[in-house]
Amino acid sequence: MMRVAMIAALAMGGAFAANAYAQPDGTAEAAAPVAQTIVHDRAALARLRGNSGITLQWISFEDPPNTVRRGHVTVTDRGDTIHINGVHRSRDGGAYVEVDGDIAEIGTDYFILDGTITIHDTPDAGRHCVKTGPSRFGVTQNRRYWRLREFEWCDGLTDYIDIYF
Repeated sequence: MMRVAMIAALAMGGAFAANAYAQPDGTAEAAAPVAQTIVHDRAALARLRGNSGITLQWISFEDPPNTVRRGHVTVTDRGDTIHINGVHRSRDGGAYVEVDGDIAEIGTDYFILDGTITIHDTPDAGRHCVKTGPSRFGVTQNRRYWRLREFEWCDGLTDYIDIYF
């Protein structure tokens, strides 16, 4: 129901702010901001703070072929809350992925972002996807990155958004 309400609001020219949730009547109600990041694993938090960038697979492998370029991720303390902002842009700057929001919780192999994820003009020009609210990033198979665990949240394409440690 939330997705339908968000699509309807966007189609009517409306927008949802970060941390907004759709109500049955289609209006947005702001969720309570993250008051304090729950830290289950201090080593995982240190890995997040010392991250080595962000990628979206549609942007990662550009000319020269198979050369991986990563975007930049900033992690800041805002009182008792950890905030993250990361952007990965194409070489020409038109296409990008951005994550922005507060970390609600972090554990050994996951963290939960409460904020906004945006994909713009990739892999096709004109594609624009915005996800607002909680999103889980997790480590699987001993990989050296957290991957967004919701793969087809925008128009049926599988988007791999990775934040490296």
